[in-house]
Amino acid sequence: MMFINRKTLSHSAIALAGVLALSPVAMAEPKNFVVDDEHFSMFFEIMHIGYAPVMGMFREVEGEFVYDEEARELKSGKLVFQSKSVFTNHKKRDDHVRNKDFLDSKKYPEITFTVTDFETTGENTGRVTGDLELLGQTRPVVLDVTLNKSDVYPFGHEEYTLGISASTTLKRSEWGMTYGLDGEMVGDEVKLHFGFEAIRESGWL
Repeated sequence: MMFINRKTLSHSAIALAGVLALSPVAMAEPKNFVVDDEHFSMFFEIMHIGYAPVMGMFREVEGEFVYDEEARELKSGKLVFQSKSVFTNHKKRDDHVRNKDFLDSKKYPEITFTVTDFETTGENTGRVTGDLELLGQTRPVVLDVTLNKSDVYPFGHEEYTLGISASTTLKRSEWGMTYGLDGEMVGDEVKLHFGFEAIRESGWL
C-alpha cells in the first residue's frame, strides 16, 4: 500500500488547482461577435386575405452580441434593421409597407431588437428574450435559437465564426400596426425566421 503524507497531498492539491485554473472552462470568458451582413437572412411571412402568405425580408441590418461559449451564456446583444430596406419582390407593395399604414419608415427608420435574457434549452439550442422596438413602441419577444456551427471559417476571413438560426411569431397589432385587420385583409400574425453568421472580433482571444 502506498502512503502519501499530508505535505505531499497539500502540494498535489495546489498543483491540481493550478491546472484547473488554466483549463478552458476556467478560462472561459465572454467574446464579442459581430453579425456578418453578407451572410444574414431574415424573412417574414404574413397571410394575405387568407389565400396565401406574403413573404419579405429586410436587406439592411447590423448587429453584435457578447457570448460566453464555454458557459453558454449570452451576455448582451442588439440587432438593428433599416425599415426602408424592406423587400417583398413587388415595388408598389414595398412602397406601401414603408408608409404610415405599416412601418412608417420616414418617422421610424430603425427597428431594433435588444437582448434582455437567455435560457439554454438543449445542447445547441436556447431561448433569447429581447425588447423589439417598432413604431416607437417596445414589447418583449422570445426567439427560439439554434447554434448550428462554431469553428474557424474555412476560407475568406478565416475568423472564428458562429452560425445561428432563430424563429419567432408575433402579432403586429401589439405594436399598433392595425392596417388591414378589419375583414382580415392582412393577417395579424407575423412569422419571423433568421439565419446568420457572426464573426468573433479580432483581439478577443
